[in-house]
Amino acid sequence: MKTSHFPIFTLKDIPSEAELISHKLMIKSGIVRQLSSGLYTWLPLGHRILEKIKKIIREEMNSIGSTEITMPLIQPAELWKESGRWDEYGPELLRINDRHEREYCFGPTFEEVITDLIRKEVSSYKQLPINLFQISTKFRDEIRPRFGVMRAREFVMKDSYSFHNNEECLNNAYKNYAAAYEKIFKRLMLDFTTVEADSGNIGGNESHEFHVIADTGEDDLLLDKSSQGMNFEIAKTKYGENDLQKIIKENDLKHVKGIEVGHIFKLGDKYSSKMKAEITTKESKKINLLMGCYGIGVSRIVAAAIEQNNDDKGIIWPSSISPFDIALIEIDGHKDKSIRDFTTTIYKKMKELNIDVIYDDRDSKLGSKLTDWELIGIPTLAIIGSKEVKNNVVTLKNRIKDTKIEITIENLLDKFL
Repeated sequence: MKTSHFPIFTLKDIPSEAELISHKLMIKSGIVRQLSSGLYTWLPLGHRILEKIKKIIREEMNSIGSTEITMPLIQPAELWKESGRWDEYGPELLRINDRHEREYCFGPTFEEVITDLIRKEVSSYKQLPINLFQISTKFRDEIRPRFGVMRAREFVMKDSYSFHNNEECLNNAYKNYAAAYEKIFKRLMLDFTTVEADSGNIGGNESHEFHVIADTGEDDLLLDKSSQGMNFEIAKTKYGENDLQKIIKENDLKHVKGIEVGHIFKLGDKYSSKMKAEITTKESKKINLLMGCYGIGVSRIVAAAIEQNNDDKGIIWPSSISPFDIALIEIDGHKDKSIRDFTTTIYKKMKELNIDVIYDDRDSKLGSKLTDWELIGIPTLAIIGSKEVKNNVVTLKNRIKDTKIEITIENLLDKFL
């Protein structure tokens, strides 16, 4: 990719409305732009980052036998009335009417839709278990959107659903999804923890949250020495609010802040019993399907990763989700044909080797280019000027270590193979 075909929308000034460092840097580096309160356009850089995260999620979902589908964002009110959530969910559910005055809502979550699908397609225990997931846009009418994409009204989320004919099968799926989530967040190179959680308006009798540890997190967590623990809300219920300091002290529990990026639930028959999603057992009996629900906040991960990985120059992307692996930065290539030809040769070789490279061919000064790419947070920068052309090398700058070395083209390519 060349910058002549890939627009860079960096800003010099930090927007006044941005509070968190992730919000500031996402706007300043040209990842998102606000359309309206809680609504964001993902620019080319942001889109690439989202796709990197989605790819990792898809690979790990596929590895445990979860199959991808796509469900409608607009959902009929009848399904939500069946489950009882049409009145229970509250004002975050954006309700609309079509031209025939039929009631619908913008989907904040998809339990009703997936239950309706399965009850129409599955009738026997022989068809189970079934594991399905989607990665799609959701909408919640937040009363006060803030912190950029951290608490937006529209967001990108992965949600999975599993269906079973007995508790043992559900428990196994729950463990499989929990293990897959561990792998996902490790591959995303995030500092995270798993805690017991409140099931909230999704429901179910057991749930766990996955949190990225960050001082700017909205959730309060209690962790033990092995970094296992629970959400404060669960701790209050479990130990009683009045005894909770005492409990923290007696167990040397650590209080930290977290950004929730994943949540898994054992739903049991909460939805299937109300929506009559039944199957026939081996003994020819009718029973309610048992369900699990497993969510990951894809767009939230972008902000959480930035909260953990930044410095005074800008973002420092984990290599697994950086929009590009390397940026080729030429010095005055528009003035010197030898520099342009040398850089183009390297660029073509990288493309042939499927290296994820961005070639900065803009007619800008080196300082301006470096400022942009250090703000954007590409892990490796390759600088090419007249000196590099003369010596048949490139100057390699490491974004994390802030070091520079000269390296041959062959050794440069070997680093990415």
